[in-house]
Amino acid sequence: MFAVTVIAGILFTWCVLSRRLALWSVTAPIAMMATGIALTSGSDPPLVFDFGDLAGFEHAVEVVLALLLFVDATEVPAGAIRRERRIVTRLLGVALPLTLGAAFLTALVFFPDRPGWVLATLATVVVPLDLAPATAVVRDARIPARLRELLNVEGGLSDGVVSPVFLVCVAAAAEYRTAGDDYAEALLDAVGAAGWAVGAGALVGTVAGRLLRRSWARGWVLPTATRLAVLSVPVAAYSLSLALGGNGFVAAFVAGLCVAPALRHLPEDTLKMTDDLATLSTLALWFLFGQLVSDEFWDGFHLNVVLYAVLACTLVRGLPVLLALVGTDLSLPDRLFLGWMGPRGVASVVFGLLAAIELREAGGGDFVSRVMVITVMVSIVLHGLSAEPLGRRYARGRRAAPLPRAGR
Repeated sequence: MFAVTVIAGILFTWCVLSRRLALWSVTAPIAMMATGIALTSGSDPPLVFDFGDLAGFEHAVEVVLALLLFVDATEVPAGAIRRERRIVTRLLGVALPLTLGAAFLTALVFFPDRPGWVLATLATVVVPLDLAPATAVVRDARIPARLRELLNVEGGLSDGVVSPVFLVCVAAAAEYRTAGDDYAEALLDAVGAAGWAVGAGALVGTVAGRLLRRSWARGWVLPTATRLAVLSVPVAAYSLSLALGGNGFVAAFVAGLCVAPALRHLPEDTLKMTDDLATLSTLALWFLFGQLVSDEFWDGFHLNVVLYAVLACTLVRGLPVLLALVGTDLSLPDRLFLGWMGPRGVASVVFGLLAAIELREAGGGDFVSRVMVITVMVSIVLHGLSAEPLGRRYARGRRAAPLPRAGR
């Protein structure tokens, strides 16, 4: 319980100093991670977290991701998707698969002794976009609103798109090491679980959205009750999916997509409680991530891991984005910006933790966790340091005029 007190105290301290810390781009995730590193480092650290109860820890991590995916899905602006349908389709339908393939092929070069399915799992871990560690860029008014909007849409949808792929890869990786080459059953189970998850999420999200909208229109529901109702949606989708043999966080993401249209007809703060709970849970994960960083650097320096992480955060994403956006109305500097600005964060942390748990007995779990830690750290450094220079570049006037919308 002392660790909970420490985490709460750190969060409170950041909150009361948040405006001052924002001047140095010290976001809440970065503050929690840095404190976690400081308090769990050394041969006799003040705090040490023991993840002995793997089953309980796995479910806790899944619930955190379920809340995060639900919030991401509900906050994706429908208008932005309609306005930028062509570019969003290219980013998610072309650039994202190419990035996954590039991450896998690069892993084959750097880690040739690792099984292919483990490397495929690694690719799904290091690819998802998360804007939380780079909020300075998203909120920087010097950067064209269109680019920030595109990043928000991609960040809200990419981890949900990658989730089913991650499930298939991690299931195949576990079966490959435990049952030889006969992993077809594991693949079928993973696909079936994703199917049940989509069905459960769509059912819960659609029904909940319609009931909430009608109840609010007829004056049957209190404003405070709408916040509780929305919070119950990802919980219901997650638990129903598990009961049916599906995956909970995929169900939560689909539920968010299905309930989102109804939220536009409800009070503006309807999602606030769920958003705050998701934020609080992910900040606790960032603190735990600090211990993972301490453990990794305490164990030694792995040059091939660092080189792979650097490529994963730069060329592995940048080149596919540039290729996918050829022929659009975006200028080359804007395409370079979108290709560069691909921060990794809590989605990679959660996927990495789940892979470490699932592959612990089969082998490969520690490896995936190590690469995940270094990749997220490299991303925080590269994308954090580049935020201010990018803002200054746009402020100099090259893109001072508002960008024309697609199709105009």
